[in-house]
Amino acid sequence: MLSRKGAVAPGSADPSATPVRSLAGPGGPEHVAVSSTDMMLLGMSIIWGVNFSVVKYGTTQLAPLAFNGIRMTIAVLTLGVLVWARGGLRLSWSDARALFVLGLLGNGLYQILFIEGIARTRAGTVALILAAGPAFVALIGRIMGVERVSARGWSGIGLSLAGIALVTAGTPASSSGSTTLLGNLLVLAGALCWAIFSVLLKPYANRIGAVQLGSITMLGGLLPLLVVASPSLASVSWGAMPAGLWLALVYSGFGALAVAGLFWLRGVRVLGPTRTAMYVNLQPVIALIVAWWALNEVPTAAQWGGTGAIIAGVLLTRS
Repeated sequence: MLSRKGAVAPGSADPSATPVRSLAGPGGPEHVAVSSTDMMLLGMSIIWGVNFSVVKYGTTQLAPLAFNGIRMTIAVLTLGVLVWARGGLRLSWSDARALFVLGLLGNGLYQILFIEGIARTRAGTVALILAAGPAFVALIGRIMGVERVSARGWSGIGLSLAGIALVTAGTPASSSGSTTLLGNLLVLAGALCWAIFSVLLKPYANRIGAVQLGSITMLGGLLPLLVVASPSLASVSWGAMPAGLWLALVYSGFGALAVAGLFWLRGVRVLGPTRTAMYVNLQPVIALIVAWWALNEVPTAAQWGGTGAIIAGVLLTRS
């Protein structure tokens, strides 16, 4: 239930909301918390890396907006069950409203741009473009005065942007070169939305548990998406959907959005948005290999070069 007095009701705090104040050294509780968070983020990267090919397959079987509407509904229901099992929402009205609005950006607009983009370009290309997210997070965090960026960090940002240019230029044309370019630009715009969302979410992640955060922000993204996707959803032949499509929807909704999304929120709270975003660096390798094997998307030399530039830029930004 929503509370008007505090962000979390006394005695009912989400265990994941306990702040990590410092690293206590090997064997200490804070050290264990950070290690477990790193493992969660590694799992998140693997789930998301595979998800690019899963979504690409799903959008060939179903209209992109319909696929996104169904998988986000699965995610919202999953998080809703977790919230109910933990005693309901324990947020102030002001926090709930703010998180709902942030969800419009991070889980609404972003998801529309992402799903429409991946339907128009290659899954591996999408992963490479999104790998520049850490640089965007650092840049936006610096502009907003949230994080400081060194000269080495600025060099990394420039290198990552150069990598994006290589990836985009090296993407083989599909049936229409303009369609592929449009897909790349949509994904790039989505990456910017996600970076802004990550930076703005950090103050709330410091004091509100991941399940609470995830449920409200995901709901904030789902409602406008259902409005936009309603024509596509109305034309879905539910009885004719193959089993593989249902599996893709469950993997993408339950696994990539709900489970991996909670891992990401945990990382933002414990490690901060920039360090958490660094794990995006692992996705392109996973996504390229999976797309190569599952979708026969053979990477080009320019894409490998762009991959190297993006990874090097991310490492510079991290240092």
